[in-house]
Amino acid sequence: MAFPSELLNGYSRYLHKGFLRDKEIQEHLAIYGQTPEVMVVSCCDSRVTPEGIFGAGPGELFVVRNVANLVPPFEATEGQHGTSAAIEYGVTGLHVKHIVVMGHCKCGGIQAFRESANQDHAQKGFIGRWIKLLEPAAISMACMPVDKIEDPQLAMEYAGVRQSLKNLMTFPFVNEAVDRGELQLHGAWFDIGSAELRVMDAATERFETADGPEALPIPTVAAE
Repeated sequence: MAFPSELLNGYSRYLHKGFLRDKEIQEHLAIYGQTPEVMVVSCCDSRVTPEGIFGAGPGELFVVRNVANLVPPFEATEGQHGTSAAIEYGVTGLHVKHIVVMGHCKCGGIQAFRESANQDHAQKGFIGRWIKLLEPAAISMACMPVDKIEDPQLAMEYAGVRQSLKNLMTFPFVNEAVDRGELQLHGAWFDIGSAELRVMDAATERFETADGPEALPIPTVAAE
């Protein structure tokens, strides 16, 4: 069975452009290891690439991707806790200074949860059991809504990010690092079609378009 030709073609482009451009950086990383200051929890959706969105080069971001960018609550039980293991390594091994949970528009995991809201997620295989993590977010959104928006999909995408940030604080090593002032947690949301980035205000938990001293206007495409 042949290896995908599109991957080999992409590797060739990387080898002759990206790698040559970053050769010294790559060699340094290979010898001295990685020291990223930011960890990003993102969706595995192929349309959402944290390194591309944030213009990050090799070694700058420690990224974990899963369905619907979810962080499970801390559990000390046996099992395969992939996302939790990545968080543990990021905080206790790499000593990242920031963790960003980034949701996105039209998230398939969020949509699947909404469409099966009245069903038993535990009976829906791996995906069903995973998106069951959104149940507390849905309950919180119904009982204490933060947003006044008509789009239930968007509201649930926001709520999922908020719940993941709450779940992060159930990890003892995360809680301790935050209390010591060594770690900050952030929420974000990305619009695939417009490239708009929204960040969550820690005080109000509302999502607002990112701005700052170096913020740039989103470019428009001229009609042909």
